[in-house]
Amino acid sequence: MQSLWMVAASLLFACMGVCVKLGAAQFSAAELVFWRGFIATLLIGAYVVLRRLPLATPHARTHVVRGLSGFVSLVMYFYAISMIPLAAAVTLNYTSPLFLALLLALWVKEPVRRGFYGVLAVGFVGVILLLQPTLARDQWLGAVFGLGSGIISSVAYLNVRRLGELGEPEWRTVFYFSAMATLGGLPWLLAASPFHAIDLRGWLLLLGVGGFGLLAQLCMTAAYKRGKTLTSASLAYSTVVFSSAFGMLLWGETLPWAGWAGVVMIVASGLFATVLSRRTDTEAVTD
Repeated sequence: MQSLWMVAASLLFACMGVCVKLGAAQFSAAELVFWRGFIATLLIGAYVVLRRLPLATPHARTHVVRGLSGFVSLVMYFYAISMIPLAAAVTLNYTSPLFLALLLALWVKEPVRRGFYGVLAVGFVGVILLLQPTLARDQWLGAVFGLGSGIISSVAYLNVRRLGELGEPEWRTVFYFSAMATLGGLPWLLAASPFHAIDLRGWLLLLGVGGFGLLAQLCMTAAYKRGKTLTSASLAYSTVVFSSAFGMLLWGETLPWAGWAGVVMIVASGLFATVLSRRTDTEAVTD
């Protein structure tokens, strides 16, 4: 049963990606980020009010770093989804475990097992294989955004880890991230010219972006709390599978064999990097 929580989270994250890609035809990426944060803030804020939970925290600085890095990563990720195939955007975003492993090894100085850097090298070769044959010349900016979202996500995840070690509850971390995404996206929303009116279809897509994102975070949190971390981390990559299926069914997106080889190498490298890290009990809350 514990494994099903992560499968559900992966499916919900993929559904959020579909809503983002569909919504990109009507809204800018920054607008989508605002509504992603605003809707999630309203939903989890209602939970906080009903449960009378305290929002005061002694770790405001760490929340700010997590929120800012998560916001920038989310903007880049949404841009990537709107510009390149969904499977490629999601896979590039999921390079974050590789960069997080590097941060833990080089910055935090956590010891790693033999073969760790070789595994990371395989992952980065996979990135090259995914990008080189897959994307047209006019799609490279989207690829840069996708890879950038993975890099910056690693900083967000590192601070999520720190907040967990400091005893911060998951709901508070998610609340402050959602609130900062709302504040960060607000200037773009106000500066939109012309302002994008929202019809019924638009509201449904925005609700999907915010609702699916929040539900995915909650399911993922349940998976890490109730199941084995390595199992949960492994199943998290099923988001790539779901996103690939949605991309093929809805937009006819396909990757060449070298692109699929790159996807497999990135996923395998992320899993083995988790195994070879000394600590495997890290919990992460994604965008």
